[in-house]
Amino acid sequence: MIITQVDAFAATLFSGNPAAVCLLDEPRDAVWMQSVAGEMNLSETAFLRRRPDGAFDLRWFTPAVEVDLCGHATLAAAHVLWEQGVGSSPDELRFHTRSGLLTARRCDGWIQLDFPADPARPAAAPHGLLEALDVEFRYLGRGRFDYLVELESEAAVRGLRPDLHRLRAVDTRGVIVTARASTPGFDFVSRFFAPASGVDEDPVTGSAHCCLGPYWSQRTGRDDLTAYQASPRGGVVRVRVGGDRVLLLGQAVTVFRAEFTTPR
Repeated sequence: MIITQVDAFAATLFSGNPAAVCLLDEPRDAVWMQSVAGEMNLSETAFLRRRPDGAFDLRWFTPAVEVDLCGHATLAAAHVLWEQGVGSSPDELRFHTRSGLLTARRCDGWIQLDFPADPARPAAAPHGLLEALDVEFRYLGRGRFDYLVELESEAAVRGLRPDLHRLRAVDTRGVIVTARASTPGFDFVSRFFAPASGVDEDPVTGSAHCCLGPYWSQRTGRDDLTAYQASPRGGVVRVRVGGDRVLLLGQAVTVFRAEFTTPR
């Protein structure tokens, strides 16, 4: 079997969010997949298994846990399938996941993912969150997976240094910190912290934009937005909000491929 590492939400190498993609040649159990994800030690490793109808089963693992939804590893998976000529369609791929049916389409040099919207609702701060962030905020809400915290400025988001030890104890998959962008060409910026899921700071988080998209669409009055995730690696996510779905557009580049050589 071949495993491929891809930089997702990136147009050049060594930026965006690295993900590993493994196209399985036979069924594998969760223990084996979790072990591979731990070995890769990336924020996500995606495992694909082709169905008879041409669609794919898709699962995502951090080094510590299996997750219900991951944008950048889905983007990486679509990129690998098309690059290797494995996809059943040159224009659309279908993935069966723990979050339902997801699709990927080619779109003028970008890959467009069709994901469920995850609007945040106002929420009280869970124990330890405000102490971990230690920053003034404008809004605090929660989506299906994560807390969303709006800060006063892009500079506040970029300069945030959370207490990861305290944040690890907060009962949530992750924490999205965001603000309106001051950098020309972007509508909002964000960062994503998920130490409880084995990822201290995720470089670019597609699934977080299922929450960020509806939030900033409501704040700006526009459905078509351009976002920048301001991690040290950084990455661009184009977001289109429509009803209960969010379209995420990104680019991806292959870094390397490796072959499993040990007995399986």
